[in-house]
Amino acid sequence: MQLTRRAFVSTTAILGAGAALCPPADAAATALPFVLIGDWGRHGHDHQHDVAAQMGRTADAIGSQFTVSVGDNFYENGVTGLDDPQWQSSFEQIYTAPSLQTPWKVILGNHDYRGNVQAQLDYSQRSPRWRLPARYYTEVVALPDGAKAAFYYLDTSPFIQKYYGSNVQVQGQDSQAQLDWLDTKLAASTAEWNIVIGHHPVYTALADQDGYDHDQPDLIARLHPILVKHNVPVYICGHDHTLQSVQMDGITYVVTGAGSQTYRPDAAIRGGFASGSHGFMAAKLSSQRFDYSLVDMHGAALFSQSILRG
Repeated sequence: MQLTRRAFVSTTAILGAGAALCPPADAAATALPFVLIGDWGRHGHDHQHDVAAQMGRTADAIGSQFTVSVGDNFYENGVTGLDDPQWQSSFEQIYTAPSLQTPWKVILGNHDYRGNVQAQLDYSQRSPRWRLPARYYTEVVALPDGAKAAFYYLDTSPFIQKYYGSNVQVQGQDSQAQLDWLDTKLAASTAEWNIVIGHHPVYTALADQDGYDHDQPDLIARLHPILVKHNVPVYICGHDHTLQSVQMDGITYVVTGAGSQTYRPDAAIRGGFASGSHGFMAAKLSSQRFDYSLVDMHGAALFSQSILRG
């Protein structure tokens, strides 16, 4: 694996629930653990229930403090309103483990834009764990060892030109204002870590073929330069129904879009990793390192990596 201007240590392993991210006790006390999942809301079908059960076990094993949903929360057409049955059948009655009753930091995907986006924003007032305060937002979190991590939760659907005029109702969104917001926030950040989260990939570990776009040219053109400009070490997303990791221009691009329906991808390119296994991402973050694993629904860590700061 080619090293860039940042130092990376990459390892792969097959590990039980949470074991990939369980360092010695003294190290564990200085890291923030959390889990991330995308592309999930299918009434428990397509192994959504199995992924949820294993994510609960892994979250318990690592002491997860919150869950990040990287979008496409409800298939196929988002929700109709606050009383849509999918809130129960695809969320509340699926992610029932005690370890998943922590805050869910949520963003929107293109399938959510086929429905009532405002209802997903408003559900934050009804659910103690659903956190979607705006279409895009940021949060600074204190790490156990005294460092700070800034998370930038983006709304990437308005950047994708093919959605305009379709049933993905992104009309009226000012994507340039969002880019300017991100640029300004990153420039002013004093956090040790700046982690950007969106729904759509920028670069992936898969070649575009058969009419399916894995990389997103609209984001390569507009978002990638900002990430490079501000030395963002990692961008996490979903949309592509796989588990992936690849490095481009010093940025680690991770895809955790395997919360329910997946497909079998071709071999990874660019020295990256890709799997069609159903699963999620588990992470631990300290002042000096970001450790993560892509975990399947059986608890195997299919790919693990440590990103070192600086």
